[in-house]
Amino acid sequence: MYYIALGAVRRRSGPALLVGLLAALLATAAGCAAWYGITVSSRSAGNEVTSAPVEERVILVRQAGEGTADPRGALDRFGATARGLLPVPDAKPVMGAVAEASYVYPGATGASTGLPIAYRDGFCAHVELTGACPAAADEAAISADSAARLKLKPGDSFRVRPATTVNPMTFRVAAVYQLVEPGGPYWSDKLFRAQGSLDPLFTSLDTFRDPGLTRPVWAWDVEVPLPLLRGDGGYDLNGLVNQAAPRFAAQQLELVAPTGKLVDRVREQRLAVAGGVAVGLGQIAVLSWFAIALAGRFTGRDRRADAALLKLRGSTARGILRLALSQHLLPLAAGGLAGWLAGFLIAWPLARGLPVRVELWVAVLLSLGLVIATLGVALLVLLAVDALQQRAPVAALLRRVPSARRDWRSGVVDLALIALAAGAVYQARSGGSGLGVVAPALVALAVGLLLARVLRRVADRVGAVALRAGRVRLGLTAVRVSRQPGTDRVFALIVVAIALLALTVGTFAAGRTERIERADVELGAARVLTVSAASRTQLLHAVRRADPDGRYAMAVVVDTGGTPPVLAVDSSRLAAVATWRGEYGPIGALSTRKPPEALPLITGNRLTVAVTSERRTTTLLGAILQHEGTGQGVRIEFKGIRRGAQSVSAAVPTCAVAPGCRLVGWELFTPEGSDAGSLTVRSLSQQNPSATVIDTAGLGDVTRWRGDFTTPAVHISTGPGGLTLRADQAGGTKASVVDSVLPLPVVPAGPPPANWFFDDSALGRFGDVATPVRVAAAAEVLPVLGAGAVLTDLDAARRVAGDSDQGGTLQVWLTADAPSSVVDAIGLPVLDDRTAKARVDELTADSSVVTAPFGLFAAVLAALIAAGLLAVAAAVDREPQLDHLRALRHQGLPRRVALTTAYAGAGAVALAGLLGGLAGALAARPIADVTAPPFPDGWQVIPPPGALGPAALGIAALVGLVVLGLTTWLSVRRLNGELS
Repeated sequence: MYYIALGAVRRRSGPALLVGLLAALLATAAGCAAWYGITVSSRSAGNEVTSAPVEERVILVRQAGEGTADPRGALDRFGATARGLLPVPDAKPVMGAVAEASYVYPGATGASTGLPIAYRDGFCAHVELTGACPAAADEAAISADSAARLKLKPGDSFRVRPATTVNPMTFRVAAVYQLVEPGGPYWSDKLFRAQGSLDPLFTSLDTFRDPGLTRPVWAWDVEVPLPLLRGDGGYDLNGLVNQAAPRFAAQQLELVAPTGKLVDRVREQRLAVAGGVAVGLGQIAVLSWFAIALAGRFTGRDRRADAALLKLRGSTARGILRLALSQHLLPLAAGGLAGWLAGFLIAWPLARGLPVRVELWVAVLLSLGLVIATLGVALLVLLAVDALQQRAPVAALLRRVPSARRDWRSGVVDLALIALAAGAVYQARSGGSGLGVVAPALVALAVGLLLARVLRRVADRVGAVALRAGRVRLGLTAVRVSRQPGTDRVFALIVVAIALLALTVGTFAAGRTERIERADVELGAARVLTVSAASRTQLLHAVRRADPDGRYAMAVVVDTGGTPPVLAVDSSRLAAVATWRGEYGPIGALSTRKPPEALPLITGNRLTVAVTSERRTTTLLGAILQHEGTGQGVRIEFKGIRRGAQSVSAAVPTCAVAPGCRLVGWELFTPEGSDAGSLTVRSLSQQNPSATVIDTAGLGDVTRWRGDFTTPAVHISTGPGGLTLRADQAGGTKASVVDSVLPLPVVPAGPPPANWFFDDSALGRFGDVATPVRVAAAAEVLPVLGAGAVLTDLDAARRVAGDSDQGGTLQVWLTADAPSSVVDAIGLPVLDDRTAKARVDELTADSSVVTAPFGLFAAVLAALIAAGLLAVAAAVDREPQLDHLRALRHQGLPRRVALTTAYAGAGAVALAGLLGGLAGALAARPIADVTAPPFPDGWQVIPPPGALGPAALGIAALVGLVVLGLTTWLSVRRLNGELS
């Protein structure tokens, strides 16, 4: 029988080869899924580990020790016990000891501050030392902060008192240390960081021989290697720690393992990757099984005759199925082997690598198992199709013309599939669980089934009308489409494949756009430096000095300390530097009004003020200045002002340092016992070099001055004689320079604060309790802060605030092409350096994203499977079609018309399926609520981009035209030589 089967396969090599091709595509998907899933799950898990806080990657063991003359031996025995109870492969533990102690202030009896005594293996290799590494029992290294506070330097001696004794210990400062990589795993143990006011001092282990250190704490810290945290090869760190915990408790050791939550998140990442790959493979498998079932139905027309002859010869149903099984095994096995190898070769570049070494054999076995399982189901599907067909009587099996009886079963199946699609849509809109993940494919299938019925009816009507009207080409083409068995199912499969391709490409592109947009919104610019500066003024001056043209850098302050949060930017550079979006509002909204002309900077080392006092008592006038380079507030006092006109001077050496100081305002002091008379400021000038800062006309300009926004007791007036200050009660009178637009223009995002009524709007983050603001424009969201925040100009805000500093996170926003010379010229310590590209890479490593390339590959495979089924249908129908066309040729049909009909008949199904697939994608997007993939953390500051744009539809149409068009041409071209 096997020879009979082999002969049958040889005679029908064309259809058998195409069935093998479908099997190869299915096996390729299965093999690729295994290799790809294992590779990217490890990468996604590794990203989860590396992005986690370093404290979650370290396991700590503690033991309250006893005083000993052999601390090295005691520490080694403790370390050996910890390693024996918790063996962590390839880990390098770090051991140490800490004893509580306090610094004894010299000359201050009883005054002390916590200063722990510590030893740690490898200490000197993880710090920068000014001095020598402590080697003796009385030598210590203290931190730079402790040295500055205690006024100690290398060579000095100091005393500390251990917590368990009253006798102090004397140490000599051998070195001053600064941490190297303070955020690294070595310094993650808080036991060796400051617990109170001062950082620990580090000494040699011999120090712990001192009898005063009776209760040291032995520490054993181990950074768990990345492969173990990832769970490579099925390694279960949590299980190991849980088993070891009772043993540690029995040994009176404290085990601290914060790795548990991290390992749980890693496991969730791996499961999410497996789920995403499984969904893609599942869709391909279902499409492949459906295509193979149809292929079995098409190729079964020849096997039906074989079954009829076997029945006539007395063969049993089992024997007939055995013969069919033999015919199916060869193409499935050949296709499976080819697909298994192709899956590995495709997964390698698609996943950009191979699995880790310990998981290579797992990938080999899993890929082989998936190939066998999927092809096993395909074999069962083929046998089921044959079994259903071979139940018919011998006469029906020998009939070459299919029955014209309407098959009600196909209608029931179609209705069931449409109902299934409706349920999937409900689940997708309810949260995406269950069948919701494949709702788009099911909606496309429902569209394809409905359009298939419409296509068949329209083709039947058009064919009849066209033939009666003498339009032979159109009539024969339509008749072939309407009467060829299985055309509707081929059409439906093409619709699903093209729709899946369009939706997958659209979702893939939308996801990439979504990640880029999120990175832009979170950072605000292509590159963001978080810096340390003494004030906002220093930040602004440093950035403007480094980039005077404003092409590359912009100073920004993110202030989340108030309600609402405030984003202050150098608005003159906003358009050049920031990555601006329409949701942020008009980019020039903060620059619509020209600010007042600023007073000249004070660059001399002495100031002279001309005043006229109406007070009977001696008066004190204060001038509030701010250095424009450092932001340092400079307050000077003009003392001894008597009644009448006079000039008073005061030294201001700080302002002689470039770029100088700006005048912030005046303050008239009115202590108790003073009268409430007025004082008029007539002019202010500087010396060395000599210059007039503001003259009488400027002081008399009412637009130049303002009082406190919330203090009703302030009295300020101007006139030809200058600026007059007075007060009706004890206290002080302030007059501030108006050198920025007031009310301060702001751009709020989202609804305004509840306490804003009409034009009475104020914010309390600019020096005063309530600074009046003016809404210059409205925004939906703002960069960095999102909704519920306010955008304002940094320079205007810091001028309104005067010499007070409101804090916040100081940043420098940079363009993508900012040269390193500009960054270096800023000169501020950089605390963090982030780029939008790096943030996109971080988001790309998430489990919901790393599976997207496989989904795209699966969509392309779906198009190839549809083309393969189209080729199978054409190959099976080639002989009957050739006979049909030859008969028409004998009746006078021109050869050109016959060939045109052949091409049009095959191409009509492909083209209709392509258009139907695009229509199915357009229908599935709103019905199944197809959007860009949501972020796992729920981030949705801006709406997600559309998941089906013109580009996605164009790519799907182009791929469909190429694949289906090439398949149609190859399927029909042989008729050109055989049709006479």
